[in-house]
Amino acid sequence: MAFLTESSIELLLRFSRAGKSASYGGLMGDAFGKTGRILLQVAVLINNIGVLIVYMIIIGDVLSGTSSSGAHHAGVLEGWFGEHWWNARAFVLLITTLFVFSPLACFKRIDSLSYTSALSVALAVVFLVITVGITIVKLLNGSIAMPRLMPDVTDMTSFWKLFTTVPVLVTAFICHYNVHSIDNELEDSTQIKPVVRTALALCSSVYIMTSIFGFLLFGDGTLDDVLANFDMDLGIPYSSLLNDAVRVSYAAHLMLVFPIVFFPLRLNLDGLLFPSARPFHQANMRFALITIGPYRYNLLGCKFHSKHLGCFPIHWSNCCSLPWFHFSGFPYSQGSPQYSNERETRSCVFL
Repeated sequence: MAFLTESSIELLLRFSRAGKSASYGGLMGDAFGKTGRILLQVAVLINNIGVLIVYMIIIGDVLSGTSSSGAHHAGVLEGWFGEHWWNARAFVLLITTLFVFSPLACFKRIDSLSYTSALSVALAVVFLVITVGITIVKLLNGSIAMPRLMPDVTDMTSFWKLFTTVPVLVTAFICHYNVHSIDNELEDSTQIKPVVRTALALCSSVYIMTSIFGFLLFGDGTLDDVLANFDMDLGIPYSSLLNDAVRVSYAAHLMLVFPIVFFPLRLNLDGLLFPSARPFHQANMRFALITIGPYRYNLLGCKFHSKHLGCFPIHWSNCCSLPWFHFSGFPYSQGSPQYSNERETRSCVFL
């Protein structure tokens, strides 16, 4: 998936530079007219709103708790202070939106989020290091049983459930919607390729290590949201402290990633509603309205989607693959001679 993402982004940038397009929507507009641009922007809206709802649900699960298969997994705040109205999911997410998401959403350039983005990566690494450390300690003291290596498929329902991993995996590598914004703000545009490759290598390493050591640690008891597993006694010293460190670090990571995903959502919403208006960062009132609207929808989405994996098959399997992989190869259909070598032809047809 990482190699497919790199290939699609490379094609995307080459098509954009050939057509002097400064945005993904602009590229699709040049290739397919107004219909292509609108289709791309709508797909971005659906995808990113869905992703942000999932982020908020996970944050709510971590801080306020969640229930799965009849078992309740206490959240961090619930574990510290007990159940109160002020650490209920709805109130926690409202406070997070007002005092974390909203200030970060006020930035009008994506490079203003560089430090929070770097901090979010550091927090993800903290989560990974702690998980790996706990797993190694338990392996050394012999308290981890051999996990099941093959899926337990007993009927068609369990068979189809295997495919819920596909949209999750696709979503994990989606970054196409921010490529043009980052490329436009780089002083040296040739740096975009190393930036993409470094990001993909880092993400792949974190995903692979988390999946391996998370499954080794919890085995068949691994939940859809592995963070919910970190509310039990791990059987090692300082178990409670390590549990809280893992969950808080990842919740904070998602809070800091949130504005990176929100940035292209707002940009494409503005392009969809006001295609001929001046840039929205020059119109403060429009900027404020386009920022507030999606936040209200995300809060409502969290209320009605109680299980984040339930959203994935609907939003992601179609809306992720369509704009991020299919669209990257579509401009080839315009027959540009600049992309006529055999390797690029194969890549475009495959995408």
